[in-house]
Amino acid sequence: MSAEVLLVEDDAPVREALAQTLELAGLSVTPAGSFVVAKDHISRTFGGVILSDIRMPGKDGMELLGFAQKTDPDLPVILLTGEGDIPMAVKALGRGAFDFLEKPCPTEQLVATVERALDARRIALADRKLKAEIQTGDAAARLLFGHSALAERLRDQCRQIARVPGSVLVEGAPGSGISKVAEVLHLLSSRVAGPFVKLTSAGLEPDRLKQALSSTENGSLFLNEIVSLPHDAQYVLLDALEHSGECRILAGSTQDTMAAVEAGRLNADLYYRLEGLRVRIPALRERPEDIPVLFRHYVAQAAEQSGVEPRPIPPGLLASLMSQDWPGNARALMNVAMRFTLGLSPEEGGEMGLAEKMAQIEASLLIDALTRHKGNATETAQALKLPRKTFYDKLAKYGIKAEDYRA
Repeated sequence: MSAEVLLVEDDAPVREALAQTLELAGLSVTPAGSFVVAKDHISRTFGGVILSDIRMPGKDGMELLGFAQKTDPDLPVILLTGEGDIPMAVKALGRGAFDFLEKPCPTEQLVATVERALDARRIALADRKLKAEIQTGDAAARLLFGHSALAERLRDQCRQIARVPGSVLVEGAPGSGISKVAEVLHLLSSRVAGPFVKLTSAGLEPDRLKQALSSTENGSLFLNEIVSLPHDAQYVLLDALEHSGECRILAGSTQDTMAAVEAGRLNADLYYRLEGLRVRIPALRERPEDIPVLFRHYVAQAAEQSGVEPRPIPPGLLASLMSQDWPGNARALMNVAMRFTLGLSPEEGGEMGLAEKMAQIEASLLIDALTRHKGNATETAQALKLPRKTFYDKLAKYGIKAEDYRA
């Protein structure tokens, strides 16, 4: 589906020329000759952006901006101005306009600005959807965070597997949240009204396992680090699985389960009973774009637990966090968030590596350039000699918003 632009221009020849330019760039255009016509297309669910002349008979572009802002403050409005309208356009920026373009506007600049606004609209609607899902959605949306394709795939996988009867093997690196995913699987399943019991496999005696299987009837039993389950307890578990007990088994492992089978540490029959339904949790190093989302969540969580106000998070810190490999995954990031919330240096315990230092320098250069160009993203990208897409990718990487640096 092509991106949509609500084009508001009272001069018909100009309106047709602008529409043709945008359509040649692959954009879908809804033309409107006045405020009255345009307002019927504006709503909180409108997925596009508004491109409007600032001077029109009757209600002008400023009034259209006010209407759009009242309807949805996240709806980008780009204003087209004449030479004498620039003071008015600057005033419009202060009232929430996304940007303004002086007529006649070069095609490349027009398309680039509209595409940037569309990107901002997509992000705003995605954030809104995620917040709504967190507040009212299912357990996957409430408990598994991240904007990346890998995070979305994990949530979808949990939703699908939770509905299917049978044991599940949940695998991931240490600190990746295996027990959290197991809990989500339970909450999404038809067994949600039953108990959710968590046990550590290491040293688990057969009688204790039998008791847990019995007490978790109609619920879910999570066995963490299944590879460490003693052999006699493995046979008890295998017998329970073969006789299709009323308890659903969710097994977690940070180790290579197949290698454990080959080494004789994990019963092969038990392994094949468990691995029919499998969930793999992606490591943080595979989805660095999720680190800012997770870190902000953990900071807010830590602030609430500590009874303090959340601290502003510098973009340079996010850049540093995103440049790390995170062998401890979400658990390690959570620890950094707690130290940050309490005012401790997140770099305690060791000097930053070269990648972290370079990331901080890059973020600082972007911020400095945006400040010098008063938040004008087009001018900043040109000054840094960066292709438009590369520039916006870097802003997204470090959680930097160009509009925060407008004068």
